[in-house]
Amino acid sequence: MQVELAACAGFCFGVKRAVDMVYEQLKTGKTIYTYGPIVHNEEVVRELEELGVRVINSKEELLALKPEGKSATGAVGSEEDGADGKTQGTAVVIRAHGVPREIYEILEKKGIECVDATCPFVKRIHRTVEEGSQNGNQVFIAGNPGHPEVEGIVGWCRNEAIVVETPEEAQNLSFDDKKQGILVAQTTFNYKKFDIIVEIFQERGYNGSVVNTICNATEERQKAARDLAKKADVMIVIGGKHSSNTRKLYEICSSECAQTYYIQTLDDLSLVLPTTVRLVGITAGASTPNKLIEEVQNYVRTNF
Repeated sequence: MQVELAACAGFCFGVKRAVDMVYEQLKTGKTIYTYGPIVHNEEVVRELEELGVRVINSKEELLALKPEGKSATGAVGSEEDGADGKTQGTAVVIRAHGVPREIYEILEKKGIECVDATCPFVKRIHRTVEEGSQNGNQVFIAGNPGHPEVEGIVGWCRNEAIVVETPEEAQNLSFDDKKQGILVAQTTFNYKKFDIIVEIFQERGYNGSVVNTICNATEERQKAARDLAKKADVMIVIGGKHSSNTRKLYEICSSECAQTYYIQTLDDLSLVLPTTVRLVGITAGASTPNKLIEEVQNYVRTNF
């Protein structure tokens, strides 16, 4: 039996960058928070929490935050050296998915150090929708309205944005002929679904621009997963249960391979393989550490 890993799997550039930034901040001796889980992988978040990183889950929690290192003059986030020679104070790391503009404003007002680990590809979308909405354009976002990345993008629009998740929702939209529009996408959106939505927009008389902001790594990952699933007898998809891009990989693989498993860690894998299985394919979401992927690979190779 053969075990094959998809050509693109595991940490993407933006996720690795964000996680590395948190580890760098830990070296300073400051009290480190992340606004939201730094990435959508429970194992990564748990490991960081064990090292002292705390997670702020809402705007209300941020507003209630009392930073350490507050001086007698009322300044916060000071960087005086402690007894151990390390910098004292508080820093909040912005998650890879990004946040609304309002969060930056709160941090600035409270005088808390902000370390921006937003994925550069997500920042590009923030700039695009901010500039477009400032010019009076109607912003459309292809994505999951409940996903942190999309919530962040909406928070950079100067007017009300419209989020479109499905082709059916696109069919029900009506467009203002007198108003220019701009359509962007969540970086991890299914690129085939985005093409369908764009086509529907054009058929319904959409008057505006289309900016394909799906990350190249996402498109490559989805294509690699589909190609592998087409020839595999069994597919294993590894990633956090709250990971949007992992869920999309599972959907893609399931459409091509009936025996597809979605797991977070090796402990979730309950696998019984008939002798007729020739190829087991493995892929993983953008927030899945390499060590988890290697554990699953080694287990399948050793036990089957």
